[in-house]
Amino acid sequence: MKLLAKYQNGNLTTSIYDDGTRIRETEDDEFVPSFAENIDVHTSDRCNNGCTFCYANCTPNGKFGKLSGWHFLETLHPGTEMALNLNFPMPNDFFNLLRYLKSQGVITNVTINQNHFDMHEDIIQQMYDEELIHGLGVSLTYSSRFFIKRMQKYPNAVVHVINGVFNDVQYDMLKDNGLKILILGYKDVGRGVDYHNKENFHIKNNHEWLYDNLPEVIKHFKVISFDNLALEQLNVRRLLTDEQWKEFYGGDDGTFTFFVNLVDGYFAKNSLSPVHYPIGELSMDEMFNIIRKNG
Repeated sequence: MKLLAKYQNGNLTTSIYDDGTRIRETEDDEFVPSFAENIDVHTSDRCNNGCTFCYANCTPNGKFGKLSGWHFLETLHPGTEMALNLNFPMPNDFFNLLRYLKSQGVITNVTINQNHFDMHEDIIQQMYDEELIHGLGVSLTYSSRFFIKRMQKYPNAVVHVINGVFNDVQYDMLKDNGLKILILGYKDVGRGVDYHNKENFHIKNNHEWLYDNLPEVIKHFKVISFDNLALEQLNVRRLLTDEQWKEFYGGDDGTFTFFVNLVDGYFAKNSLSPVHYPIGELSMDEMFNIIRKNG
């Protein structure tokens, strides 16, 4: 593993490696960070993919986010990780943002829908060629051998699946191919509400299948991870000892992370939080301190 960044953050030392591994160390009983280590950034509401369960209600006529001119971008700590959604049509200044983040020492990852990945893989390749991104998340639409081979091509590529949408057929195709997988919780907001109402039977069955078979599923991927919503929905805690949970759990939302919406100009504890704060001229640390204090 190659060390990408190592820094002091409050009472802990954080090391980040090129395979995605993050190690936090402290001599105290608990971690008390001074600044956020990871920021989830929403860059655009414009998207022509039309996902029927899109929680952000993205549409072909949606707004692009403002990707430059924010003071907080100037105050990012080197080694900070940022995850950006990449929709198409792509904002004209998306590459400019990536290049700026690289100049600031930020470790950037992008998430793209599989349909857009199919159509615009040349753009992803350019991002890798310029070393603008270190991680790639591809939201699964369908499983195929061709898709698996392409995912194996990219360093730190992760297949994103949604609890309740991910099913046994997709799993059987993806398993035992050395893939990394991220399981996201189902979000009952935006178009996710209507989709859940229409497809409740299938979502319920898919959730029950994954819940019951999770001990077996985790054996068949190189790495498997969960967002906090999926941890709750699938009760992943039941599968781990106290020692394992303490070692692997990344912390509650707002402990090391927060969410930024560049379309509507606010930040929050996470993308589902009803409590929003205007970004304005705040620094990254000021934003994080507000999240830690108020949630």
